[in-house]
Amino acid sequence: MPEILDQARTQVLENGVGLDEAGVLAVLNLPDEDVPAALQLAHEVRMRWCGPEVEVEGIVSLKTGGCPEDCHFCSQSGLFTSPVRSVWLDIPSLVEAAKQTAKTGATEFCIVAAVRGPDARLMKQMREGVAAIKAEVDIQVAASLGMLTQEQVDELVEMGVHRYNHNLETCRSYFPNVVTTHSWEERWETLKMVRESGMEVCCGGILGLGETVEQRAEFAAQLAELDPHEVPLNFLNPRPGTPLGDRPVVEGKDALRAIAAFRLAMPRTILRYAGGREITLGDLGTRDGLLGGINAVIVGNYLTTLGRPATDDLALLDDLKMPVKALSATL
Repeated sequence: MPEILDQARTQVLENGVGLDEAGVLAVLNLPDEDVPAALQLAHEVRMRWCGPEVEVEGIVSLKTGGCPEDCHFCSQSGLFTSPVRSVWLDIPSLVEAAKQTAKTGATEFCIVAAVRGPDARLMKQMREGVAAIKAEVDIQVAASLGMLTQEQVDELVEMGVHRYNHNLETCRSYFPNVVTTHSWEERWETLKMVRESGMEVCCGGILGLGETVEQRAEFAAQLAELDPHEVPLNFLNPRPGTPLGDRPVVEGKDALRAIAAFRLAMPRTILRYAGGREITLGDLGTRDGLLGGINAVIVGNYLTTLGRPATDDLALLDDLKMPVKALSATL
């Protein structure tokens, strides 16, 4: 057993204290033959500090494409030649998407918009959309609308949005290589306001943007410092027409190392499978991750990329005897 896993067994599993940046880096550098042991330990940590339940979530885009920001991985930027074009979703379609999400057993429905931050029109759409969903669907509503002002934070709380997603995307030192139209610090400020408002904080990022292993460890440590309620873990699915469109896909073993390392850094956090797992891990790797620290999944399709059918993920959870978290437990 590698020394770092012995340390983690005592520190993380027994005492519930996450690994620091150096410890995360040691896990990320484990040789292939030690990855199963790291995943097994991460699974034990998840079961000890989070329990067996898996939270299922669906997402829908209220406003797709036409974003003024230059996030180099994103086909929704209006600055790149990707095939995604700007479109708004109407309220009946939003409610229908929430109904379909609830039918999968999901307890969480996240409304996403491709914007720098919400304007008056978008906030009006959110007010109407959240009210319409709450009137017809028994599901928690989350939102991801970019950077916020304090007034907008307060407004979302008033609407009944219980969780806000705003990803840091990557570590502070690498962020300028990925986004130039706003700063990492601006994102951090929004997250601080969300935390102080009482909304749950959902914050993760994308692995495989060109960051080093050291920067991956830095990112895990920065997320642990933020202590979000949930961390969505994405793996780059290179999009045609974007600056990162020709990046290689993350190797499956590296993705599994990262899953174990992020769990050992944040023992009590909801660690959610998000975009890119289908091409990075496939069916077998998806199973390994669920047995290696993951305790939440986005089901169905993502914003501009296809996911696995929700029925496949739910069947896998059933096969692994992992109960889907009930809505009543979250209200």
